[in-house]
Amino acid sequence: MTLRSFLFIPGDSEKKLTKGAGSGADALILDLEDSVAPDRKSIARAMVIDYLAGARQGPELWVRINPLDEGGVEDLVALVRAAPDGLIVPKVDHPEDMARLALMMDVLERRDGITTPIRFMPVASETARAALSLGAYSDVALPRLYGLTWGAEDLATALAARANRGPDGQFDFTYRMVRATCLLAARAANVAPIDTLHADFRDEAGLIADSTASAREGFTGRLAIHPAQVAAINAAYSPTAADIAHAQRVVAAFAASPGTGVVGLDGMMLDRPHLKQAQTLLAQAAAIAARG
Repeated sequence: MTLRSFLFIPGDSEKKLTKGAGSGADALILDLEDSVAPDRKSIARAMVIDYLAGARQGPELWVRINPLDEGGVEDLVALVRAAPDGLIVPKVDHPEDMARLALMMDVLERRDGITTPIRFMPVASETARAALSLGAYSDVALPRLYGLTWGAEDLATALAARANRGPDGQFDFTYRMVRATCLLAARAANVAPIDTLHADFRDEAGLIADSTASAREGFTGRLAIHPAQVAAINAAYSPTAADIAHAQRVVAAFAASPGTGVVGLDGMMLDRPHLKQAQTLLAQAAAIAARG
């Protein structure tokens, strides 16, 4: 399933939870972590469980739990029986942490009779050790892993940085490096690379430009912090009609010359990597169309 937009919804906001289903997002992230005050964590957990018990039409429903050593285990014990589509796991230092989480989930799902394994996606760069461990995701067996995403704010805190962006508004080198490593690590692990949020929800032009560049590089989706960002994100991570038409022509050109490794199209020589790229794009377009 191709998920382009993941919209954060505070888990203790009845108003925002109610509106979330109509946001157009492919997935909602019902948040128990940063957007919930410490004295409302238990309230948010109960509200999220109630929300998950309702009608399950529309966007997928994911939950961002608290860090495993800061209430995340308690979140899991309560949440698994409500069968969210996936879990966003913050402050993950190493993929081995996710392997231990998977064992916990095996036990809890068996307890609650959950037969479809709940997927997870770590925010895999929020500590210095996490950023240095991204490459290890391709070495650890994690069948539940949907994708990898990254975050710049907690990483800046972990690095004692004064800021994570330069005067031009662009991420500083360290954060661009982590972003690129997240993309490489996700592809090496054969899971979805999901880009981080664009913090200024009023900056639509910046969101569009950054998401277009992100999709061009290979990211398949993005986190969203506000419903106003969803439409732009969905558009940026969807193949355009021109993209689809070109990919169809590439596939047709190879089909017309079976057994050959190279074909000519519009004055350019295309080889097998171009064919695979076109097939991947068409599969992505088909998956998006299937969502309706």
